Amino acid sequence: MPIKVGTDTAKTRKDLTVGDKTISYYSIPAAQAAGLGDFSNLPAALKVVLENLLRFEDAGFTVSVDDIKAFAEWGANGGKNPREIAYRPARVLMQDFTGVPAVVDLAAMRDGIVGLGGDAQQINPLNPVDLVIDHSVMIDEFGNARAFQMNVDREYERNMERYTFLKWGQKAFDNFRVVPPGTGICHQVNLEYLAQTVWTDTDQSGKEVAYPDTLVGTDSHTTMVNGAAVLGWGVGGIEAEAAMLGQPISMLIPEVVGFKLTGEMVEGTTGTDLVLKVVEMLRKKGVVGKFVEFYGPGLDNLPLAQRATIANMAPEYGATCGFFPVDDETLRYMRQTGRDEDRIALVEAYAKENGMWRGADYAPIYTDTLELDMGEIVPAISGPKRPQDYVALTGAAEAFKRVVADYRGIDISAEAKDMAGEGGLATKPREIIKSVKVEGEEYELNDGSVVIASITSCTNTSNPYVLIGAGLVAKKAHELGLTRKPWVKTSLAPGSQVVTEYLDAAGLTEHLDAIGFNLVGYGCTTCIGNSGPIQPELSKAIAQGDLVATSVLSGNRNFEGRISPDVRANYLASPPLVVAYAIAGDMNIDITSEPLAQTPDGKDVYLKDIWPSNQEIAELVEKTVTREAFQAKYADVFKGDEKWQAVETTESETYDWPASSTYIQNPPYFQGMSKEPGKITNIEGARVLAVLGDMITTDHISPAGSFKAETPAGRYLVERQVPVREFNSYGSRRGNHEVMMRGTFANIRIKNEMLDGVEGGYTKGPDGAQTSIYDASMAYQDAGIPLVVFGGEQYGAGSSRDWAAKGTSLLGVKAVIAESFERIHRSNLVGMGVIPFEFTGGDTRKTLGITGDETISISGLDTIQPLQEVPCTITSPDGTVKEITIKCRIDTAVEIEYIENGGVLHYVLRNLAQAAG
Repeated sequence: MPIKVGTDTAKTRKDLTVGDKTISYYSIPAAQAAGLGDFSNLPAALKVVLENLLRFEDAGFTVSVDDIKAFAEWGANGGKNPREIAYRPARVLMQDFTGVPAVVDLAAMRDGIVGLGGDAQQINPLNPVDLVIDHSVMIDEFGNARAFQMNVDREYERNMERYTFLKWGQKAFDNFRVVPPGTGICHQVNLEYLAQTVWTDTDQSGKEVAYPDTLVGTDSHTTMVNGAAVLGWGVGGIEAEAAMLGQPISMLIPEVVGFKLTGEMVEGTTGTDLVLKVVEMLRKKGVVGKFVEFYGPGLDNLPLAQRATIANMAPEYGATCGFFPVDDETLRYMRQTGRDEDRIALVEAYAKENGMWRGADYAPIYTDTLELDMGEIVPAISGPKRPQDYVALTGAAEAFKRVVADYRGIDISAEAKDMAGEGGLATKPREIIKSVKVEGEEYELNDGSVVIASITSCTNTSNPYVLIGAGLVAKKAHELGLTRKPWVKTSLAPGSQVVTEYLDAAGLTEHLDAIGFNLVGYGCTTCIGNSGPIQPELSKAIAQGDLVATSVLSGNRNFEGRISPDVRANYLASPPLVVAYAIAGDMNIDITSEPLAQTPDGKDVYLKDIWPSNQEIAELVEKTVTREAFQAKYADVFKGDEKWQAVETTESETYDWPASSTYIQNPPYFQGMSKEPGKITNIEGARVLAVLGDMITTDHISPAGSFKAETPAGRYLVERQVPVREFNSYGSRRGNHEVMMRGTFANIRIKNEMLDGVEGGYTKGPDGAQTSIYDASMAYQDAGIPLVVFGGEQYGAGSSRDWAAKGTSLLGVKAVIAESFERIHRSNLVGMGVIPFEFTGGDTRKTLGITGDETISISGLDTIQPLQEVPCTITSPDGTVKEITIKCRIDTAVEIEYIENGGVLHYVLRNLAQAAG
């Protein structure tokens, strides 16, 4: 479908000749010459947004000349001008956990538009959409040569209903492609193949136009591609669907924080160590809702794979994106990964012509800056439950002892030790379970036993330097006769098939296999919570001893309850350290100074004995990571294996919803919808569903992992004769709202402050008795009583999980009142018709003494304006009344319309129906 842009006579539209080809583009220098303002010192990331507005202003979309001039004012005002703008990304990226419900919504919208008198074909993506199936493979089998095939077979057994539905979507919708299972992780496939840095398309007159490659994705780590100068970030599925259907993304012109990198990495450190420090620094700085752009001479020493690792973890440091401008390294990476030479030449010429090239003189204006000398980076891990909990490796063992002490209520301070004396409470030994037997082998488990060690996740498996490094650690360890400890579940889940290609070429696969890091699948696996079960004997021993078992993974997320229900402490680490911890098997060991293990003849082996040099790694990367490997592995990326080709589906315009399916159900959002929107009304007499603390993540709100038969979701499946073995995961069942609303606020580690010392998805029902959050919600909804949720700081941190908002809405929650919100979740709540509010004047749930027994009323909503402060009345059971002021986080005018319509998709659907007459 041709893009709609301006005509040849537009003031900012120019021609660019690259080789023997001439292509049109929208020129920022031309906009400046036309008197629209001085844009010369804008950061490259912001110039991408500016170009977007230039292109669509010329085409007569909802972009004004004043919007363009606002970017010059941004620069003149020191990097600030929070003007609302309408931004249109070039394409959309999805993965299957968030993509399935998005396609479900599109299918439901087709039913909805027909019900409003429209045509089903009105519901079609207007922009290219790629969905990569990467979240479904689970690690049932590991540590042997058959693991990959057995896990793939189980993946198809569990997910055939979902895959049939996705294949229907691929046939039914225009501009929609599916990358089959077993190919790779969406962000790595995007970085290595889909992304072009500069995109091209034909306009309505048939002329070719070049413009920056931009996207939004239904996964928070869409930001990874910013390492290749492609501006992209995560949004919820509901926002992505609106973008697909032509709805612009309403946003404020962001602040841009410049992060200057100097120096270069020293011997023994990795890109993972660097990003963990960056996450710590930026979380401390506070960059939620902001762009971060990396600049400085250090970039000359930073390969693109390392940049992508930093960009990937933007959600962990809270930024909208972490952007790296186009430079020589961008071109080198594009060439290495098999991009066409004409495209590479276009990227260079376009970036230089439009002021987006990082050369030696690159010195833009930033809202704020900070700086890091990469020569000061040391080996590190992060944990036990937040990515920003940075721990230098030299202090990791001691830090873990404090984690255990905190969990057990032990004071291990020097003063407490003096008071307790030898053998007192302060020096209480670790809990130990003896004589655990697994497959005839007997050993001990204790607090700190590493039961999962996983090389996983787009964050690091896209980086050949750390993957080759891990392979070399495995090689050196294997040659010394070492292997993993028997209680450690090990796995290798690369982000693309190219990784296997270069590990094989480097002769490292056999050594990784020998240590237990056999290929288990190409997908997210452990990082998304698909770690699979550990041995039942281990699980039982951990539960009996209430042990603080640990996992070490090369991922980006280590939130509570995410990795495994058996694990309390999760640590992010580089792939080489994952291998080292699998060999050590215990977080209590200081692996920087104590032996990891002993050789068969009794010699101690230290980390330094098996750690490769930077030169060893670089030489192998140079030798084995080739352009030819990328071209070969991506030649038939959409074809899939025989299993995928055998999936059969229909070719109907609307989906024939299978009534008996427990995976795919027609959601209730659009059923019985009127043609006209409603009005925003005040919230009267609401009750409290949950009172939650700080850093409540979208994993807390809508977990992705496994669940048990006694949970509301489990009971639903058991009632439908689904055996526990076939439960799969919450993430895989996101196409069924009945499962997902039962799983909302159901994380096994979530703590509702309405209850004392209780973990899991529980609250008080209307009668004051403890019950599940789902059952309480249904009772309140039956009584016609609205609900609110209270939270602390950084409410909704984590992923772009739209079900965290969808589930909240379906539970009858009308408002969430918190100290602060993470960007994506706030937007998702608005997109589902739930109003976010922030405390003002120093009020918090704690200062107000919120117990959850109160009744809440919020007024002023019938005349609400963006970011308006409104009165809130809190009435206690004894009749005491507190009047406070809260800030409505409906941030823009169009978001008011979303709320009036009941959500962004309702807004789009009504507009399409009206357009059809």
